[in-house]
Order: sequence, then structure tokens, then C-alpha cells
Amino acid sequence: MSEEKAKEKLQKTEDEWRAELTPEQYRVAREKGTERPFTGEYWNHHGQGMYRCVACGEELFLSDSKFDSGCGWPSFSAPAEKDKIELTDDRSLGMRRIEVTCTRCGSHLGHVFDDGPAPTGLRYCINSASLKFQEKK
Repeated sequence: MSEEKAKEKLQKTEDEWRAELTPEQYRVAREKGTERPFTGEYWNHHGQGMYRCVACGEELFLSDSKFDSGCGWPSFSAPAEKDKIELTDDRSLGMRRIEVTCTRCGSHLGHVFDDGPAPTGLRYCINSASLKFQEKK
């Protein structure tokens, strides 16, 4: 795949997203929802491989950057590549947070906080419903 093709934004209608995603995946990824803590498929997952965007398959987080933050959601110290995610100021729910979205398709992934481990000091708190795990071969 050419670098130019990889940077193209994926655009679909909401009906197309609804047809491809489960209701929970759609609610979280496309409507900026969240799952309850300690309920998602990957919060206590320890496999080795790549966490991809559930909507478009983009490579987002390596299992090597996953850590147990105790928050109940999958937590990562860094994305696989910085250009795979976008960070946006989120002032919803009466608080200020930094939203994390997939650069390729715009799906909501979660939020990033500055209370993570060294060397980044960041905690990417990501919804399992926004992820699809690919086992390392």
C-alpha cells in the first residue's frame, strides 16, 4: 500500500457503519460512548500482538505498550505510531479531557491521561469495543 493511500481518510455513511459494527461497537466508536469499567473484552487481556481499530482495522496499539492501570479499561503507554491517532480537547460531561480517535476513520477510542508509566507518562485509556486484537504470529 502506498504511503498516500495509507493516509486517506475512510468515509462511510452512518448506515454503513451500523451494518458493519455490533450495536455496542457502534455506540462506543461512532457515538463517542464508553463501556462500563471491568466489562470490556480486553481490559484484562494479556495476548501478544496488535490492537487494531474495530471499524477500519488500522494498527493502533502494540501489546508491548499495554499495562494494568487498575482503571478497568485497556491502558497503553503509547500508540503503535503517533500518526495513527488524533487527540482532541473534550469538554463534555462537565470536565476537560483529551479524546483519542482513529486518524483513518475518526472512530472514538477513549481518552489519554498524564498519569501513566515512564517513559511517556501517558495512559491511553481505550474502550475494548473500539478495538480488535490480532495475535502475533
